[in-house]
Formats: sequence, C-alpha cells, structure tokens
Amino acid sequence: MSERLRDGGEDPVYEVAAMWVARLSSADATSRDREEFEAWHAADPAHATAYAEMDALWHRLGHVPDRRRQVPKGLAGIAVAAALAAALAFQFGLVDRMRADLWSDVGDIKHATLADGSRIDLNTDTAVRLRFSETERRVELLRGEAFFDVAPDPNRPFVVQGDGVSARALGTRFAVRADDAGQPVEVAEGRVEVAASGQPVQVTAGEAVRREGPSLAVIKADVGRQTAWRDGRLIFSGEPLSAVLAELGRYRRGRIVLLDAAAGQRRITGSFDPRNTGDALDVIAATIGVRVTRVTPLLVLVGSPF
Repeated sequence: MSERLRDGGEDPVYEVAAMWVARLSSADATSRDREEFEAWHAADPAHATAYAEMDALWHRLGHVPDRRRQVPKGLAGIAVAAALAAALAFQFGLVDRMRADLWSDVGDIKHATLADGSRIDLNTDTAVRLRFSETERRVELLRGEAFFDVAPDPNRPFVVQGDGVSARALGTRFAVRADDAGQPVEVAEGRVEVAASGQPVQVTAGEAVRREGPSLAVIKADVGRQTAWRDGRLIFSGEPLSAVLAELGRYRRGRIVLLDAAAGQRRITGSFDPRNTGDALDVIAATIGVRVTRVTPLLVLVGSPF
C-alpha cells in the first residue's frame, strides 16, 4: 500500500479510486459509468495504481469473518473490530455517495438550496438523491439525516423517503433520519404526513414519530434541541453517557468504544461542537471522571478498566 495511505493521509487520487471501485461494484452502475472510468483509469499511471490498491482492499473487506469464531481478546480484539466496522462503514458510505445528488462527509454539516427554492441541511455523513418531476418533488434519503424547509407548491407534493418511512410535507419544516433512529421524523413547523407499513399519521410542529414495532406513534419532542446540529451544536439534557457517545460517534471517523456499562448510565448535560468531538470527550471525562484513552485516531476507549 502507498506510503500516503499508510500514514493516514488523504490522497485525492486514492479517494477517487475508492469512489470508482464502489461505483462499479454497485448494482446500478451504467455503461456510461464504465466508459468514464476507463477514461480516468487510462489518463495517468497513478490512477491505475491507486485503483488496483483500492480494488484489492475492497475485495479483502468483502470477506467478513464468521461471527461464530472466537473474537480476539483484549485491546487487540477491540482495535480489530473497530477497524473492520469503520472500514465497512466507509465502504457503504462510498456507494451511497456515488448514487447521491447531494452528500456530506463525516463531521460536515452542509446547507443547500434545491431547484424549487426549498432549503436542505445535511447532517454528518448524509446522502440524498433528488427525483423532481412536473408532478412531484421526491427526495430519497440514502443515509444520515437531513432537515427540509419546503417551498410551497400545491401542484407538486414534496415527499422524503428513507429507512422504510415516507414523509409528505404539507407546507412545513421538518427533519428525517435514515439510520434506524427511534424517532425518524421530527416537525419544527407546519404538518407532515408520515407513513411506514401501517396507516399514515399526521405530525405537527413540536412533535415527532416514534417507532413502535411496525407502527408509528406521535409524541411530543424538543425539535429545536434535537436539530441544533444545523447551527453547529449538539445539546444534551440528562442523557445517558452511552447515548451521548453514540451521537458524538456520528461526527468522527472510527469508533468510540464504551468499556464500562455502569459509567454508560451516568447522565450528561451540556452543549458541544460537533466539529470538535475530541474536546467534547475531554470535557465529559473531566466532568464525570471517566478515563478516555486514544488508542489511534480511529479508536477511542471510554471507561477503560486498565
């Protein structure tokens, strides 16, 4: 592998090569995709070298170990598991980005205006595909979380689909999350009709939908706090450390591993910058007295018993 990658650097040639590997491995790759790849591949010997390395890595990642086998013990086992999880997340993220019209990187928050004048905010590691026509404005949330400020157009409904949920805007501002979140839709203003496998439910400002098996229940929600990421803040109010670490983990590459189940139940209140999760971890460690061990830039242990 190249020294550039081995040292953890970000080489744009290797990033493009990884994108091509992901794209050509997806089921919806087209003949035009292959023609464009061939042109890129032949343009520079460095492209061919990078592609060969990324393709080999992709195939190695495809051989996921049998979970029934004994997992290595101790810190080495944790590091291996975390590295594999991070690599697979990166792999699937590339596929979604190649399919997307708009996307954000891990730790980034992006804002955009759509062709109809609607506004969209993309949270960390988010990808969306747009399907606008003369009769409908449809958005496919491929991964992550997005907030929509919908421009009114009575002749073209605005529908967001993601993670088995469909949200139809009725003149509104709302958020949709597509990563098995307990509350996949939250409404800040107006009304949204949300459907899953059962009957659709009406959700109004200050409410969210909660999964209850195959059905959806409407509940009260602090939507302003839960969507504060749009302004660069993560706000927690008496939430367990385990949940806080899971949320912080969305904004950084690699994994945060909680080793102390008892510490995971301790409650956290505070406001943190999602662009600097390292500082957030330091503040949490000082506040509740847990140990934070940075094994590598991609692996952080919290509550280490060592």
